[in-house]
Amino acid sequence: MLTRIKQTLGILTILMLITKIAYAAPIIPIPNVSIGVDTANNPQDTVLSLQILFMLTVLTLAPSILIMMTSFTRIVVVLSFVRSALATQQMPPNQVIVGLAMFLTFFTMSPYFTQINQNSLQPYLAGSINQEQALTLAVRPLRDFMFKQTRENDLALFINMTDQPQPNSQDDISTFTLIPAFIISELKTAFQIGFIIYIPFIVIDMVVASTLMSMGMMMVPPVMISLPFKILLFVLVDGWHLVIKSLMISFS
Repeated sequence: MLTRIKQTLGILTILMLITKIAYAAPIIPIPNVSIGVDTANNPQDTVLSLQILFMLTVLTLAPSILIMMTSFTRIVVVLSFVRSALATQQMPPNQVIVGLAMFLTFFTMSPYFTQINQNSLQPYLAGSINQEQALTLAVRPLRDFMFKQTRENDLALFINMTDQPQPNSQDDISTFTLIPAFIISELKTAFQIGFIIYIPFIVIDMVVASTLMSMGMMMVPPVMISLPFKILLFVLVDGWHLVIKSLMISFS
């Protein structure tokens, strides 16, 4: 009994010492971050608030702008077709496909991004042009790129759906009319390239399936036999080189 009492007193003593040490430790101040909304006292405050709201909107839509107004759509769809034609399930992974498409987009769009930097961003940062002029100059290279890749019938589809008069030049076409026409043109081109990619792999599947049927091997999935031959063919012809080269040529 005496031994248990001593053990209990020892434990209480240790707990008291730990508590004293914890209270003696310096308290790290936690910063308090607050965002306040005050009443605008003059027109300049209102303009500044609208500019901040506009910049936040642009940053929110930046991924969509990068995907829909550049070469990203065609590249990522074609690369997805390559993976589907090989029937390698998740090889390469989605992260690799999207990452490769992103860097190829930067490569193909680098001349246009350079024009945006030289003609719009740098003059705006230097204060020689205002925000509206900077946006107009920034959109112009992207419009040139989209006009080069957009089919006339796709563009005519959206022009005829608007109540505006028929344009006499490209400057008369709104950017909001050009973007959807550009997107469906990119999808059509990507599907055309994907169809061409599928042809040799379909031939391999047909040959393997016919061979298995002639041998009476009905229970063996043809995919298991054709997959190594697909990968071998893709490696022998340097498939990634041909696909990427075809994609880059399609934008010229």
